[in-house]
Amino acid sequence: MTSPFTASLRDLAATAERVATELGPDLDRALAMVQETVARGGTLFFCGNGGSAADAQHMATEYVVRYMRNRRAYPAIALTTDTSLLTAAGNDIGFENVFSRQVEALARAGDLLIIHSTSGNSPNVLRAAEAARAQGVGVLAFSARDGGALRALADHSVIVPTTRTDRAQELHLCIEHIICDIVEQTL
Repeated sequence: MTSPFTASLRDLAATAERVATELGPDLDRALAMVQETVARGGTLFFCGNGGSAADAQHMATEYVVRYMRNRRAYPAIALTTDTSLLTAAGNDIGFENVFSRQVEALARAGDLLIIHSTSGNSPNVLRAAEAARAQGVGVLAFSARDGGALRALADHSVIVPTTRTDRAQELHLCIEHIICDIVEQTL
């Protein structure tokens, strides 16, 4: 008899193995985008919905506070955290604009918008990507499935090869922790 955890952990491990085997160049490019932004003093902006919003907040915190090493704070903002702003924007200009409005107000050329969206089709992240591109802000997307409409709007996409939202989010966070660790080691 096997543990009820065995099948799920093996599925996660198999998906992680596919990422390690198939996405090497995509991961390297994502790392380079983050490293270059932090090295030049740009700000990392993060957004997403639901569990992806939690991942966005988690990663912004790792850059501002620290991940594995004591070092200077890196500029990073989660666009998912200001409840007054989110509810005002949702009410006054529509939920599809809650992130794009913040990108318009805060992001500048040389910054990087990092979008978490397992479907790649949420209207608010698509509008955020459009707003970023209009302002000369780079767009890095973490998604799954086929990358959705976000794939065409991002400068680069890391697409985890799964249809499972939970597996995609688990691996997005793992990949981004690795990127953060390397940034801390090299800058």
